[in-house]
Parts: sequence; C-alpha cells; structure tokens
Amino acid sequence: MRPPTSTSPVNVSSVPQRSVFRYPGGKTWLVPQLRAWLGSQPTRPKLLVEPFTGGGIIGLTAVAEGLVDRAILVELDRNVAAVWEVLINGDAEQLARRIEKFEFTETNVRAELVKVVRSDVSSAFQTILRNRTQRGGITAPGAGLMKAGENGRGMASRWYPETLGRRIRAIIEHRDKIIFINGDGLAVMAEHAKERSTVLFVDPPYTAGGKSAGSRLYETSLLDHTRLFKLAQKHRGDLLLTYDNALEVRALAAQHGFVVHPIAMKSTHNSEISELLIGRNLSWVL
Repeated sequence: MRPPTSTSPVNVSSVPQRSVFRYPGGKTWLVPQLRAWLGSQPTRPKLLVEPFTGGGIIGLTAVAEGLVDRAILVELDRNVAAVWEVLINGDAEQLARRIEKFEFTETNVRAELVKVVRSDVSSAFQTILRNRTQRGGITAPGAGLMKAGENGRGMASRWYPETLGRRIRAIIEHRDKIIFINGDGLAVMAEHAKERSTVLFVDPPYTAGGKSAGSRLYETSLLDHTRLFKLAQKHRGDLLLTYDNALEVRALAAQHGFVVHPIAMKSTHNSEISELLIGRNLSWVL
C-alpha cells in the first residue's frame, strides 16, 4: 500500500510560466518545491545541472529567480535540442518574431510541418509548432494533430504567439547564466559528480515502471535507470529526482540510499495522481 500523498496539487496558473514547451510531463507544478529545496541549502548553489531538460522550467526558474548562480541544461533529443540551441546560443529574437508573424491556419500548419528545414531557427520553429499542435505535446514527427483541442478550440488552442514571444525574450535576458549541451545527460552528471556546490535536478522522461510516456514524447527513450541512480549516489552536492510512483523506482531509491516522498500533481486529464520526489533529505518538502 502506498503512503498518503502530501499536499494538494499546485495550481500551475499561480506559477510563472517560463517554458516555450507544453508537455504532459512538464514540471511547472513542482516550482514551489524547487524554491523550498534550493532555499534549504546552507549556501546558494553555484550551479544547477538539469541532465534531462525537456521543457526546462526548473533550470529557467532557478536562474530567473536567483536561486542558483548558473545552470547547465542538457538535452539529447534532437528536436527539443534544436529549440534550446537557438534559445541559448542562437538568434532567439528571430525565432520570437517568426512565431509572432506566423499566419496560423490548418493549411499553413500542415505545410510547415512537412518542410525540410534549412536553418537552426526554422528547425526550432518547426519543433515548437509540433509541440503546440500535435496531440499530447509530442515533438517527434508523425504524431497526429489535435482535433478538439482545449475548450473545443482545435489545434490553435495551445498556440499563443504573443505569449511565446514574451517567454523567449525573457529567456534571452538570462541566457548569459545558462549553458546548453546537446548530449548525454548521464555523462554530464558524471563530469560534475565531485562538485559539492553543484546541485542536480533529475527528471528523466523515460519510465522505469513499465509505462512508455517517454517513448511517445521523444525520439530517444531508452535509459539505464540503474546507472542513473548509481551516478546520483556518487554526486557530492545535493540533488532532487522526480519519477513515476512505481515499485521499481522505490526499490532503486532504497537500494542507493535515497528517501522518497509522494507528491500530488494533476494529469493532463485533470485527475489527481502522484509522482515521487527522491533525495537524501526531504525534510524541506512543503
């Protein structure tokens, strides 16, 4: 029997929305816990490493709110990485303007999604368009477009060009404190294992408990969970992992000396479910 889940689900509308992505596995709901976790550190961490960045709300929030000095965001998926490459290292302003000027019609969306992209900005734009129009926020090619959408608004229900433009420009303001790496998150974890002033936030989009959400959302969906936990165990700084509330995950956590805490969140269908927070000391949990 699972222990009772702590807290009520966070109303994500009360949390600053900083990511250009929209995922069913997004971590906006975790932001209050992020603040509590980083605020519990004896000294402000110099660096936060997010080895599975995805939508990046945790790293963006940590930097924007001054909870850490710098952040390293790592993403292996080529489509998602294409967006982060432009946001952090490329012409993000051009991307914002392209989103704002795009004439959103079904014909134009379908035509855009089959184009052969020839620039970094075009690749990033195409990925954001997929994320905002395909079912479930899936960025991998081949997924179907939304039909009913949210509140019956169809495929345009998640397309907010002015809002996306503002979020991109907000990221530009802080990107001098962010390093983006298109690569293996586990390798980056290993590189920073000895740094006591570096904290890890680990939210793998790959499920250890038999589900396959990660394989639907990303082109790359295989992960050695045992290796991940071994690397986390060796990390000298503090860390926080989030995972599905599954027996396999609980067993891995116990095997590597971590404690777990179930926490409430809302699913994409607005039903209450729980995820696990995993760390060495979770006394700070709200």
